[in-house]
Amino acid sequence: MIKYNICFIRRGDELLLLNRNFAPWLGRWNGVGGKLEANETPRDAMIREIREETGIEGYGLQYKGMITWNDDDASFGGMYLYVAEVEGSFDYATPLETDEGILHWRPIDWIMDANNGGVVSNIRRFLEAALQEPHCYEHHCYYRGDELVSFQSSRISPLTENDARLREACLREAHSEIWSVK
Repeated sequence: MIKYNICFIRRGDELLLLNRNFAPWLGRWNGVGGKLEANETPRDAMIREIREETGIEGYGLQYKGMITWNDDDASFGGMYLYVAEVEGSFDYATPLETDEGILHWRPIDWIMDANNGGVVSNIRRFLEAALQEPHCYEHHCYYRGDELVSFQSSRISPLTENDARLREACLREAHSEIWSVK
């Protein structure tokens, strides 16, 4: 059901972001992540994606919930949301060009600036909770085309990371209108 993951790697007051070379969000700053492989847990997939996209190891990884979305077609998608933390003195030189795009440490204040049109549109809506709060949330986005029309956050159990039945029940309950058209 949830096929993707995303991680925001924190070093003090900065996050390592990727300016994407590919759609979706071509040319926009976003976290690192990708698609889960067959029989891969969300956490194992996130660790693999961080290694493949950045080469970074030796971080604390926290599950922060899910980001889900739908649009006028009632198509439903989602990502597992993680925050990784490295030491403030962690040496990782950027900008760094990769196959996926350009990795670069960006100040959190810069990311959160409402006038910054270069960041994926929903990040400013969930990032503060992901970085500051101890709880997990499902952050749901409703899009019309590429425009974020509405956003809602609901607290969820941290057990949704590994319990597929609990995760599906949580999503079914929150989005029964979408499931009814599937």
